[in-house]
Amino acid sequence: QVQLVESGGGLVQTGGSLRLSCTASGLTFNQYTMAWFRQPPGKDREFVASHIHKDGSTYYADSVKGRFTISRDNAKNTVYLQMNSLKPEDTAVYYCHRYSGNYWGQGTQVTVSS
Repeated sequence: QVQLVESGGGLVQTGGSLRLSCTASGLTFNQYTMAWFRQPPGKDREFVASHIHKDGSTYYADSVKGRFTISRDNAKNTVYLQMNSLKPEDTAVYYCHRYSGNYWGQGTQVTVSS
């Protein structure tokens, strides 16, 4: 059974940093593309970043380019999202996602105060 567990969310001031982690179990982690999505209050879930397992390519939403970095440690079955220069509009529940099989974590809350 595939499980994705996020951690690392919290409350931070504008300009601050957080690192989110997503640890996977029940899958051969290095064979799957992983991604982060987020859902701001009252809005739809949106793409944030992805890490392609085949060649290590990364993709980002325009709104986070240059501020967020996705990475992974296959030995730890973990994907990370380093978030720098945070803005109030980054406030959301952040979800880890595996495209294959459409698996989602439970989400972790990130709140950026102005």
